[in-house]
Amino acid sequence: MNNSILDDFKIAFRTGNILNQLIIINVVVFIVFLLLGLVLRVGQQDLLLFNIESLFAFDPRLDELIYKPWSFITYGFTHFNFFHILINLLILYWFGRIITDFLGQNKLLGLYVWGVIAGALLYIVLYNIFPSVEVLGGANPRMIGASAGVYAVVVGAAVFQPNFSMSFILIGPVKIKYVAAVIVILSLSGVTGDNSGGNIAHLGGALVGYLAMSQLQRGNDWSKPVVQFVTWVKSLFKPQPKIKVSYRSERKSSTQKKATSSSRKAKSTPSASSVTPQEEIDAILDKISERGYDALTKEEKQKLFNASKD
Repeated sequence: MNNSILDDFKIAFRTGNILNQLIIINVVVFIVFLLLGLVLRVGQQDLLLFNIESLFAFDPRLDELIYKPWSFITYGFTHFNFFHILINLLILYWFGRIITDFLGQNKLLGLYVWGVIAGALLYIVLYNIFPSVEVLGGANPRMIGASAGVYAVVVGAAVFQPNFSMSFILIGPVKIKYVAAVIVILSLSGVTGDNSGGNIAHLGGALVGYLAMSQLQRGNDWSKPVVQFVTWVKSLFKPQPKIKVSYRSERKSSTQKKATSSSRKAKSTPSASSVTPQEEIDAILDKISERGYDALTKEEKQKLFNASKD
């Protein structure tokens, strides 16, 4: 069966891990802005394009930031330059694999999101405190790119597995602790350059990557609130199953119900093959009537959802 490119993206997003999903989100946003830019520039609507792009970019000026607080996150998934997104996603893939292979997907998500937030926070603090940073920012100090989140992943991986080696063309194997050190030094040297905001954000991401991984080694998992929030957001877009309510006769007294329940417990648990789908649904409905819908497991909710389609 031939799938369109969009179908391939959907399948990869739904079946992929967090690393794949982060890459896909960045690529999709880049393509959307690329196509939007072509359309608006052909129509000589450059100002409109600038205003739309500004909605997703992070601006450290407080009088601008107050109207778009979501930019604390959206800037970390936005790119307007091909080589910018290419470099960011390649580094994210290389070092993200280390995090997911050793620690799991949730740790990668936590590092990336906290890195993006920390990069924005450090930029806004320095921009509004030190005049030199404001001068370097110029008339348009907005910032975009996944670099802060990527730097958090790189430094986090280096703290966790400092002696893990990666092979580079013309160089050979290099321990990632040296790779992390080099990129941090380069960002420090660029704080007073043309991309001062971006380099400040890099340092914020690197700092939170170090702190988050150090805390994880002490047993404190900073990824938990991020994962819980993302899970809650996803739940808002999931359709709730239509529960078929059947009204049973009220002739059965509470004593009879208890006796029936006791007799069920006394019987040996039947094998999975002896339980019919209808009996499973009945058991789930009983559980809802006794303990509520929220008491169901994810598997039970899925079974109920599938049954509601029939």
